[in-house]
Amino acid sequence: MKQLTYSPMREKSMNLAIRIVNLYKHLVGEKKEYVLSKQMLRSGTSIGANIREAQNAESAADFIHKLGVAQKETDETLYWLELLYKTEYVTEAAFQSIYKDTEEILRMIRSAILTKKENRLLDSLR
Repeated sequence: MKQLTYSPMREKSMNLAIRIVNLYKHLVGEKKEYVLSKQMLRSGTSIGANIREAQNAESAADFIHKLGVAQKETDETLYWLELLYKTEYVTEAAFQSIYKDTEEILRMIRSAILTKKENRLLDSLR
């Protein structure tokens, strides 16, 4: 297996995807909830995929665009988690834990986007 460069955002998004998959399996297996959990599964697992795409971007604009997609998917995941919690499919403890991790990734993505935009601006002024 190819050795990958360490990236906190990449690692955290992979760990989140694993948690999302496990939550999905629980919701389907134990709670018999199929619709909301499938939406959460799709958005929650695509975050890391979009982050990886961004890390292989062809340009700064492509990087920003791909992280923008990851940002949208992260916010959508937060929505589905809130809805699952408010409809009592997810316990408060589980919700708080996974929601906190998802918010942390969202902050990391936003920070990376802003940094890349600032660097691009500085480069254009040189």
